[in-house]
Amino acid sequence: MSIRGKRLRRRAPLKRFAIGLLAATAVAAVTLAGSGQASANGSASSRAAAQPAAAVQQAAQPAAVQPAAVPAAPAGFTTTWSDDFNGAANTGLDTGSWRYDAGAGWTFGTGEIETMTNSTANVYQDGSGHLVLKALHTGTDPAANWTSGRVETQADGFGAQPGGVVRMQASIQQPNVTTANGAGYWPAFWMLGSPLRVGVPWPGSGEVDILEDINGRSSVFGTLHCGVGSGGPCNETSGVGSGERACSGCQTGYHTYAVEVDRSTSPEQIRWYLDGANYFTLNSNQVDAAAWANAVDHSFYIIFDLAIGGGFPAAFGGGPNAATVSGGQMNIDYVAVYNKTPDHGTNIAKGKPTTSSSNESATFPASNATDGDITTRWSSGFSDPQWLQVDLGQNYNLNHATLTWEAAAASAYQLQTSTDGTNWTTVYTNNNSPADIQDTNLSTTARYVRVYATARSSQYGDSLYEIALFGSPSSGGTTGGGTGGTGGTPTLLSQGKTATASSSENGSFTAPMAVDGNTGTRWSSTFSDPQWLQVDLGASHTISQVVLNWETAAAKSFQIQTSADGANWTTVYSTTTGTGGVQTVPVTGTGRYVRVNGTARTTQYGYSLWEFQVFGT
Repeated sequence: MSIRGKRLRRRAPLKRFAIGLLAATAVAAVTLAGSGQASANGSASSRAAAQPAAAVQQAAQPAAVQPAAVPAAPAGFTTTWSDDFNGAANTGLDTGSWRYDAGAGWTFGTGEIETMTNSTANVYQDGSGHLVLKALHTGTDPAANWTSGRVETQADGFGAQPGGVVRMQASIQQPNVTTANGAGYWPAFWMLGSPLRVGVPWPGSGEVDILEDINGRSSVFGTLHCGVGSGGPCNETSGVGSGERACSGCQTGYHTYAVEVDRSTSPEQIRWYLDGANYFTLNSNQVDAAAWANAVDHSFYIIFDLAIGGGFPAAFGGGPNAATVSGGQMNIDYVAVYNKTPDHGTNIAKGKPTTSSSNESATFPASNATDGDITTRWSSGFSDPQWLQVDLGQNYNLNHATLTWEAAAASAYQLQTSTDGTNWTTVYTNNNSPADIQDTNLSTTARYVRVYATARSSQYGDSLYEIALFGSPSSGGTTGGGTGGTGGTPTLLSQGKTATASSSENGSFTAPMAVDGNTGTRWSSTFSDPQWLQVDLGASHTISQVVLNWETAAAKSFQIQTSADGANWTTVYSTTTGTGGVQTVPVTGTGRYVRVNGTARTTQYGYSLWEFQVFGT
């Protein structure tokens, strides 16, 4: 996905002071793996003073490690997004998913001395399933001429819904350095609040540090930054967090680092994990309520970087120095985002026809907001008002809506519903809410739902990752005059009725699944032509409309047929140019039985329908 660089390349004031002096005061109380780390730090400085600058050398490379697959979602969660870094050796990242945050380290506001680059010398996939960020030094001055890597996700829609939980997790090997040769190294896995990308200043926009270590100490820090730039509810620039925690073997092996933002509890929580063990929890009532909401209750984007020097390493002895090795690398095996959401049922907007008043470009069409992918989005033209509209294909009794905005959100909008696509009723109004994850209960019946945006939170367009709608089919069906309407009031006749098919791919994809009202289940045939699926309506009806919600494996050529006895069939619709997706077919016919008869497929697989809906009277 292409993202507007002029907006999302914004760097200043991206700060990462981490624990700072707060952590420094706590370090004496921490027992680190391999006792004596503090004295080792001192002896390293003594040795460094006696060594020439030429002693700076390439760090020993870790042995190749078999990459682990991205783990399945924890119980109760689903996988929202992940990257396994399976690119070819010495290749860069997919810039549809990632962006390089290149530039001089001092511009980040943390005192770093490296220059971040997009070179495969500093950022590359190793061909064995890992992303590598490598810090390199040239010359004889240990405080100059360092290069390294910093990358962040293009998508910034990763967050917890109200009443839900989000988990960010990665498997990482920290740089294989020690306190003797790692002064100045500062690896980090963290996330920044998406409002930062449209100018909401740090730290009020929020920062959650999932992993930080400095100077090869074999430890981990977890921190929240919020509030104002100095002092305030999060004690900036230190933040509030775990302090230093031992991380035995984290320089020499892969370990799992994770954070959960939990908005399902009261008070809300952020929980930090190392190898699955919860080592620190921060409750929302430990921070000013407004500061917490502004910093936490929204979406984030993920960052990996390997810094050199800066305020945080300086708080623990400083660096780099003459003994600091070049070539230390931070290796990432995978990264994943998992979500646990309130159970509102099936998202009935997913995959449905979606239109809009305008699109910023062909890269950001309206359909991106109903594709179920949190990394794609609709973006409008840069003016007010704008709208996005979903055709659910029939009337539904709607009970809930969830909208996940990109950083360029609508600050004022209405949810409007209609049974005919022409006459609209406002059922929800949001005036200048700053949150980018918004949901509301509904109590209305409609076939069409639109987001009507009247004010923007930035100078850019209205940008929406996903709109999810929940409800049950209305017994009133759709209103005539909509797509496929015939002027009457057709009723959904097929749902829950007896369905059979010529074949099923296996027991997981049977005919009844195409008439169960659940767009998460489907019928799929064996991989041959022809194939059919039919539904017994139980009595003869006048048929006026058929809606086919195809999975990717659709029919290119098919007929809609009706029958009074299930043996003798009349074709009421035929096409050889089927488009897949959601197809609404107006028909005129009478029968107890209705079937779709597929004669040519769009793929090498079978015919596959999420839903087969027959309307009539």
